[in-house]
Amino acid sequence: MSTVEKVSQDTDIRQHVLERYGKIATDFKVESGPASCCGPAESSSACCGTDDSVALDQVAMLYDTPDVAQLPEEVTGLSLGCGDPVTLASLKTGQTVLDLGSGGGIDCFLAAKQVGESGRVIGVDMTAAMLQKARANKAKLGAENVEFRLGEIEHLPVSDATADVIISNCVINLSVDKPQVFREAYRVLRPGGRLAVSDIVTDGPLPDQVKESLSAWAGCIAGAWDVADYVAAIEEAGFVDVEVSPTYLDKALVDDAIEQLELGDKIGKDDETIYQSCYSAKVTANKR
Repeated sequence: MSTVEKVSQDTDIRQHVLERYGKIATDFKVESGPASCCGPAESSSACCGTDDSVALDQVAMLYDTPDVAQLPEEVTGLSLGCGDPVTLASLKTGQTVLDLGSGGGIDCFLAAKQVGESGRVIGVDMTAAMLQKARANKAKLGAENVEFRLGEIEHLPVSDATADVIISNCVINLSVDKPQVFREAYRVLRPGGRLAVSDIVTDGPLPDQVKESLSAWAGCIAGAWDVADYVAAIEEAGFVDVEVSPTYLDKALVDDAIEQLELGDKIGKDDETIYQSCYSAKVTANKR
C-alpha cells in the first residue's frame, strides 16, 4: 500500500469511528437503555454486551468499586469500556489524571472521586456529541474538578508534563496510529507518571477480512493489535515496567459483536481463531 493510500485509509477509518460514536451519543436516551461500542444504541448493550436487560449490571461488573452504583444512568448508560482503568491506576489524592477517549465521562467521574477536591481530571475526546453529554453529566454531578477537552488522542490538547496518571478504556484500539498515542501519553506525563489502560488486544493476528472492515474498527475487536506489538509500541515511546494482565472475553460476547458488525461471512462459522486470540488487557507502564 502506498503512503497516499495509507493516509486515505486512515482518514476513512477515523471519520467512520467519529461518525459512529457521534451517533451513539446523539441517539442515547436513558429510557432506551445503554449504548454500545459494538452497534447502534437502540439495539445493543454495554460494550460487547448481549442483552439490554442486564447491561447496567455488566457495566457495574467491570468495575471494582461501589462508586459506579452512585452514578446516574446518563453516565453509566454511555459506558463503552472493556475494563476498569481507574482501579488499575491506584489513584491518590491530589493527582492530575488524563483520560484518553473519555466518552460520556464515567472513568473521569470515578477518578475525580478518588483524587478528591485537590486533584484534577481531564477528559479528551474527539467526538463533539460525546463531549456535550459528558459536560452535561459534569453539571448534573457537580464535578468541579473535572474538565473535558475536544481533541484527538494522537494529538492531545494538553501541555507537556501535565498528568500524574493517564487512563483509557477500550479506546486506543480504535486509533490508526497507536505508536503516536503512546508518544503523546509519554509527553504529557510527568516524570514518574503512570499509564493504566484497559484495551482489547490479540494473542496472534486477526483475519485480514476483519481488519479491513470499517465497521469493525468502530466496534470492539478489529482495531486490536497483537499484544507483543502493543507492548513494543509502549516501550518504544519510552515507558518502562510494562505489564499486561489478560481477561478473556466470553464467547457469547464475541459472537454478539460479530453479529452486530455483520462479520460472520468474513470470519467463517468454523474459524475459532477470534475466540482464542482476542481479550481485554489490563496494561500498566511507568515513565522514568
